[in-house]
Order: sequence, then structure tokens, then C-alpha cells
Amino acid sequence: MSGGEENALTGAVDPSHNMDMSNVVSIHPYFKTHEGKLDAFLELIPRFVKITQTEAACHWYDFSVCGDTVHCREAYEGADGLLTHLANVDALVAEALTLADLVRVEVHGPAEELERLKEPLAALNADFYVFQAGIGKP
Repeated sequence: MSGGEENALTGAVDPSHNMDMSNVVSIHPYFKTHEGKLDAFLELIPRFVKITQTEAACHWYDFSVCGDTVHCREAYEGADGLLTHLANVDALVAEALTLADLVRVEVHGPAEELERLKEPLAALNADFYVFQAGIGKP
């Protein structure tokens, strides 16, 4: 069996090939849309997804909505992967910020990677959460 695949005969999953979480950095921005602008913000989502699909360091990238708040859940291979993504979507974020306010940003990952992000992300007033333990599956 290769990385985390199920064996067709036994149904067993090989646990020795979990995603290595030691370098994964995730960022969680929350956007509160301006009154009457939710639909316009939602129209940006396919553009965000399309441009992010080109990023080799992206582990996952998705959006969810609660009322007038839009959340983006995304993760990258290390600080460099996240910084590459932010540069890649900079113009789209600027457009999004004409429709919404960035009300909260969380960044999760290993301490070493978070340290590398604190200065470049200082303007976001982000909360940095240091990874402690867990599992990841491919």
C-alpha cells in the first residue's frame, strides 16, 4: 500500500504514511461582508480557487459562510508556501476588502515556521497558534 491508501482486500489503512504535519502552516481569515455585499464577495471565490490551484505548496483551500461572514480555511507547506500564496492572491484580497472587513486572522503551525511569519504578517494583527500534536492523512 502506498501513503494512507486502503488495502482493497483487508480494508486496512497503512498508518505509516500520514501527512507530515511538522511543516504545515494554516491560515484562517474571517471576512465580515459589508451590508448587501455578500453575493459580490461570493462571486470572488471561484477566482480565488482558480488562482490557488496553481500553487504546488497548497495542501487545502476552501471557503465557508456563516451569515454575512466568509471564512477561508487553507494550509501550505511551510512559511514559504503561505507567503507565496499571499503574494499570488494579493490583488484579489484587495478587491475582497472593498466588499468586506478582515475581522480575524489565525495562523497555525510549528513554532519555527510561525516565527518566520510574524514580521511579514504583522499588518494582519493575526493570532499565532503553535502546533502541539496531531495526525494528518494524505
